[in-house]
Amino acid sequence: MSSPFTGGCACGAIRYLTKHEPVFQNHCQCRDCQLRSGTGHGSYLTFPARAEMTITGEATHWEVAGDSGNIKIHSFCPKCGTPVYLRFAAMPDMIAVHAGSLDEPGRFAPHVLTYKVRGLAWDSIDPGLKAFEKMPTG
Repeated sequence: MSSPFTGGCACGAIRYLTKHEPVFQNHCQCRDCQLRSGTGHGSYLTFPARAEMTITGEATHWEVAGDSGNIKIHSFCPKCGTPVYLRFAAMPDMIAVHAGSLDEPGRFAPHVLTYKVRGLAWDSIDPGLKAFEKMPTG
């Protein structure tokens, strides 16, 4: 068993811990991720048991419909503005954390690139990474 995944926001007001391994790790080049990150993509680790992730501190939340029409609930620190985690209305048991919010960001090991169709020429992602035009299903 590996050590828990821990992390939080830049100011430390929000912290999380999970003993689970991520089930999906990806870079995403969708327009929503570009706008939210201020860069060309977002990077995420998705965990299977939101109920078993310990989160301390109060996050501010906002919702947006993804390309699929499904609602994503973004959570960020109201004090420092750091995006910390993301939940999915269609998959309520799952939770994703931003790779940069990890205490050990080197543990992020992306499996795929999603929404390559929206990629920007200046945002180079490892060409050896399996890429999907949109979000893979199944």
